[in-house]
Amino acid sequence: MQFVYVLPGWEGSVADGRVLRDAISRRHGLKVPHGGCYYLVDTGYTNCEGFLAPFRGQRYHLNEWRQGYQPSTSEEFFNMKHASARNVIERCFGLVKLRWGILRSPSFYPVRVHNRIIIACCLLHNFIRTYMSLDPIEEELGEGLSSNVIDDDEPNIINIHPSDAWATWKMELANQMFDEWKASRN
Repeated sequence: MQFVYVLPGWEGSVADGRVLRDAISRRHGLKVPHGGCYYLVDTGYTNCEGFLAPFRGQRYHLNEWRQGYQPSTSEEFFNMKHASARNVIERCFGLVKLRWGILRSPSFYPVRVHNRIIIACCLLHNFIRTYMSLDPIEEELGEGLSSNVIDDDEPNIINIHPSDAWATWKMELANQMFDEWKASRN
């Protein structure tokens, strides 16, 4: 529930892939180590090393899994778990907007000032999560998760290219998760 990297300033209509390429190519950009680490991304992003996207054309949103519907394929199960994990990201954004009212209304500041406000709000959010033993807003919402730290000494991903190896790994992961889930139900 902490921000790892913030890149404000892009218009909402820009393709996610362009924003991601910009983020990882900057001098002090987003760091994604090779092997073992990845970010969960939505279908607007390329499924490639370091970025794990859901399966397209399968159920995804959590409200599609309510009312007792059970996944029938490994792709559906993977997407259900992916959506559940990505929900943490949405909760983090919701918490920041709840805490900082300036982010809930249209901005009349110049873009440069508004970008700095966004960064300041995210930094203060991380500070509160790190140094307050009890966050009243989070306590009220009944949420709280530990954070993960990325080692800056690792070599990082600098290009976004889909690969057969990454697609195969994702499918193997989905199959393994689905098989374990089916076995736990028997």
